[in-house]
Amino acid sequence: MSDEGNCTITEVLKKPFPQKDAYGAIAMPVYANAAFEFETAEDMEAAFLGKNGKHTYTRISNPTVEAYEQRVEAMSGAKHVMAVASGMAAIANVFMTIASSGANIVTSPHLFGNTFSLFLFTLKEFGVEVRFCNILDISEVNSKIDENTCAVFTEIISNPHLEVANLTALAEIAHKKNVPLVADSTIVPWCAFNSADFGVDIEVVSSTKYISGGATSIGGLILDYQTFDWSHSKRLATLAKTTGKQSFQIKLRTEIGRNMGASIAPQTAYFQNLGLETLALRFNSMSKNCLELARFLKTVPKIESVNYNGLVDNPFYEISCRQFGNTPGAMLTFSLKNRNTCFEFINRLKTIRRATNLFDNKSLVIHPESTIYGTLTPEYKRLVEVPDNLLRLSVGLEDIEDLKADILQALK
Repeated sequence: MSDEGNCTITEVLKKPFPQKDAYGAIAMPVYANAAFEFETAEDMEAAFLGKNGKHTYTRISNPTVEAYEQRVEAMSGAKHVMAVASGMAAIANVFMTIASSGANIVTSPHLFGNTFSLFLFTLKEFGVEVRFCNILDISEVNSKIDENTCAVFTEIISNPHLEVANLTALAEIAHKKNVPLVADSTIVPWCAFNSADFGVDIEVVSSTKYISGGATSIGGLILDYQTFDWSHSKRLATLAKTTGKQSFQIKLRTEIGRNMGASIAPQTAYFQNLGLETLALRFNSMSKNCLELARFLKTVPKIESVNYNGLVDNPFYEISCRQFGNTPGAMLTFSLKNRNTCFEFINRLKTIRRATNLFDNKSLVIHPESTIYGTLTPEYKRLVEVPDNLLRLSVGLEDIEDLKADILQALK
């Protein structure tokens, strides 16, 4: 890590696991069992009451998962990490922890499709309101926050719009009104970005992406930096009287996570633990490929426009550099003539895969309007503003010249 306070990959690899393996394994073994045995009833009682730190049941905790969570804490600088079954499970568990009937969430309509759907449809059925606004306009965000706002939520780089929110400004306005800032940082991992430096209180990540090490598994992470005073939260105020800034962690870990049951599998934690060891290497290579490919696409006549925050003429270039340095992720978008042209292009590809997901080792292309947002009504499609001539490309680890050649032949 380049950020002060975050562990380097060397330090993470040197970090011992919670307990020494009986056989000296240097990778945390997979504890694939459901339950754990105790010597006495008293020992079992203490474990269930959380008094001795022992594992009871894998839905609640597991040695393999615990080792993974502790490594993420070391890499990110978070005070508490909880691994869950997917990125969407991470977002859902966060808002099940801090939202309640009558609360509202201030956010942008320019969100990943399922996040948009969770806020607008699912949480609405539980009495939670979503207040969409231009997240880039701080004054508009400010006008949407009131005494019932449970969080300001943003993606650090929106998917697929590639808008970059001013996190410091968002945090400042949210904190002035005693509201936490929750951010999805999936697009840029901790080796290039430290969300706590910009005022993020709760971070969510789809670990399916960079962390899994080549799309080996589905997972999500919830990171708590314990920077927010939860006595200002209607949901957590009573708990905060005794637990302070740990209130979110305690509510999430001892109630919501257990009751919702979105636990990550030990096998998944094992894969993603290994993925952490090569995270920086893969991210840097993918980002380098993505920047070179974006520059190349700008020179191709049949491509109408190219959107990547690493391009100097991109409207978000300066703020992207401030927040992410010279590596704003490995996803770009580009536009062709129309929807039919996009489909024809996709069908001709030979190296780039026709698939969803991001940051696999392989490059992946998708037409967002017809897939991720395909089930939305025309009204909601207008709200999310994803045009039908837009393609999203997740750039992988292939030779860059092979990717260029594939794009050119598919455009013929």
